Amino acid sequence: MTARAIAPTIRVLIADDSPQQRAGWRMILESQPDIEIVGEAGDGARALAIVRREPTDVVVLDLHMPRVNGLAASTRITSDAMVKQLGPAPRIVLVTALDLDDHVADAARAGVFAVVYKDVEPEALLEIVRAAAAATPADHEPRG
Repeated sequence: MTARAIAPTIRVLIADDSPQQRAGWRMILESQPDIEIVGEAGDGARALAIVRREPTDVVVLDLHMPRVNGLAASTRITSDAMVKQLGPAPRIVLVTALDLDDHVADAARAGVFAVVYKDVEPEALLEIVRAAAAATPADHEPRG
């Protein structure tokens, strides 16, 4: 018998102020055997609280949320000492309904891996999440 390598599970946090949007992303991501949802957050502050206690590989994060928006949350998540105690900082996939060009430079400064539209095709979202999970910390130049 030959032992097959088991692909590591990608641990994903979903953060958006819309419960419907979170449910849609959850449905797409949970349909994959290599992806596990570690939590959901309705704002950036809650997202930070979750990644401080749950080892997370990728955060799918809405740009516009109450309390702490996606850019501020990205900066906090990628630089937080408590998060780094759990392992490498999660890679951020920032999602927006607005013009991507307006946010790519800000996203790069915030340590974001990729910036995508909210209406991203499911297969493209899965590809981006997998690429983010496989990326090294130096690979965080935002794709858009």
